[in-house]
Amino acid sequence: MFKRRKPRSYSQMATEMIYPRGGWWRAGIYVLHRLRRLPDQPHRIGRGMAAGVSVSFTPLFGLHFLAAAGVAWVLGGNILAALLATFVGNPITFPFIAYASTWLGRLILGAEGNLSPRMILNEFADASTQIWHNLRAMFGPQEVHWDRLASFFHDIFLPYLTGGLILGTLAGIAAHYLTVPVIRAYHRRRARLLSKRIERMRDASSGVARPPPRPAARPAPRRED
Repeated sequence: MFKRRKPRSYSQMATEMIYPRGGWWRAGIYVLHRLRRLPDQPHRIGRGMAAGVSVSFTPLFGLHFLAAAGVAWVLGGNILAALLATFVGNPITFPFIAYASTWLGRLILGAEGNLSPRMILNEFADASTQIWHNLRAMFGPQEVHWDRLASFFHDIFLPYLTGGLILGTLAGIAAHYLTVPVIRAYHRRRARLLSKRIERMRDASSGVARPPPRPAARPAPRRED
């Protein structure tokens, strides 16, 4: 009953992972709407938001959901808010996050050599290729090689992780202090609307009709001598 009439193909699912059907702006509005309506305390939602945002700055691709849930659990935050907050890391923001985190990490660790977005992309591609090669070598006659993975770890992964932890912590703290007052204001507004609705229902059930508000008195016209 809840299935699609026309199931999505694998190409459509892969495309929507990179670019959602309604665009990234609509997806962001949806995430904010879900965060506001979470049935939890504002400070817990803020902690979950901080956990998800901070984890998005780490190179733990494929593990962001698990890491965000674990950090939110340790901080006593809302786990669903943490999962939604990982939306901060998306195909549009990842290049900027990767470059800023790697640059800061290499600066702190004193790594030598020029850094460019193309270099980061090539290192990730070479590491992924060697991982798949080693997996196939486990079931075939090919030899296992670790040279590209070792270079990737020292040149990209370790600086990315170091800089990402620092930038992610700062971004998570900012996300927490920006989220809590917004959620608190939304909860107060929702409580006022709910109380007014309950009051109208009580008046309707008791048969008491409230008199309409009186119009404002008009000022008397001035007399001309």
